[in-house]
Amino acid sequence: MNSNVANRKHMNAYETVLHYFERAADALELEESTRRLLKMPKREITVEVPVEMDDGRLETLVGYRVQHNNARGPMKGGLRYHPDVDLDEVRALASLMTWKTAVVNIPYGGAKGGICVAPRELSRKENERITRKFIDQIHDIIGPDRDIPAPDMGTNSETMAWIRNQWEKYHGFNPACITGKPVEDYGAKGREEATGRGVGILSFKMLKRLGRLPKDTRVVIQGFGNVGSHAAKFMYESEFKIVGISDVSGAYYREDGLDIPAALHHVIENRSLQGFDNAEKITNDELLELDCDLLVPAALGGVVTMENVEKIRAKYIVEGANGPVDADADERLFERGVAVLPDILANAGGVTVSYFEWVQNRQYYSWDLNRVRQQLDSILSSAFEDVWQLANEKNVSLRTAAFMIAIQRVKRSTELGGF
Repeated sequence: MNSNVANRKHMNAYETVLHYFERAADALELEESTRRLLKMPKREITVEVPVEMDDGRLETLVGYRVQHNNARGPMKGGLRYHPDVDLDEVRALASLMTWKTAVVNIPYGGAKGGICVAPRELSRKENERITRKFIDQIHDIIGPDRDIPAPDMGTNSETMAWIRNQWEKYHGFNPACITGKPVEDYGAKGREEATGRGVGILSFKMLKRLGRLPKDTRVVIQGFGNVGSHAAKFMYESEFKIVGISDVSGAYYREDGLDIPAALHHVIENRSLQGFDNAEKITNDELLELDCDLLVPAALGGVVTMENVEKIRAKYIVEGANGPVDADADERLFERGVAVLPDILANAGGVTVSYFEWVQNRQYYSWDLNRVRQQLDSILSSAFEDVWQLANEKNVSLRTAAFMIAIQRVKRSTELGGF
């Protein structure tokens, strides 16, 4: 094992993104001045969000918006409500969005936002008041030509509808100011399934390149929320054998393959996998270490680390979540020959269909679901081929290849715009 890996302290989310950036920048032989320019966020905003709670007390929350880069177009990125949200995390995710939009070659830059709050502890009215107060604070720096927010952890299409309504009070009718809206409120058909479907599409592409058939591929999916469930649905319909799934209630395993339609129905009825039968109940740690061909971490970040990387038996990993494999474990997996399709490509289906939503809003013309799916497949397939080809040509990991392509595109746009 690389001694640098063994001796290095654990990196936080932002340090991890910078590590991947530097590794790709080294491969590109970028000058130090260019590296500094491309790494530095364009703008970081921290605001207070004072809000009256249902019991009459005044709470002052902290909200963030980090706008990383706009060389390739308006900035784009989700808005998350979570008690662990801090500036470092938002900064890391904003940077990732710059590289994610560049690697799939859609005309956006990167941004991210969040509020440090536990959404499950809020009433619907409290959630709405917090959202509207936050937009009061940042409305003048977001918009269809500047920075277009979208849902993320702890927010959903209803949150986006409130944001659109609040933003339009200041700026007038323009549904393109935000994406991830309800379909009946200028949203895009297929947006909800997009990230998970993209994970499925790219898993299929990668395994085809490796000469594997879906029916001979044993799959484990960690997480059965929006991303994991839609990935499972697509992969089950593509004849993959899904042997393990999990959510907050635990993990569920069946050697001969799980009945995914039954699992999806169970979640609709019970709001979780708790009580799902015809499967062996195991722990989430055991799930990650199952003997399988393909592992899809589609829940939290940092689940594959140096503590458990040697127990990971999957031959291939597709990152449905943001940052599920930490930097040290990523290097170890590459040394072991495990192909890891990185998050900046693997879960880019969501931002790609957000782009389609923005395009439709600007044209005042709605696409049907087939067109959305066909365009999504086309963009992700093209991006995958670019990354696969460069990784093989330069003998680097898929992650380094993806960052190299993204960095080159942002650098070129920056040069064309003039320093």
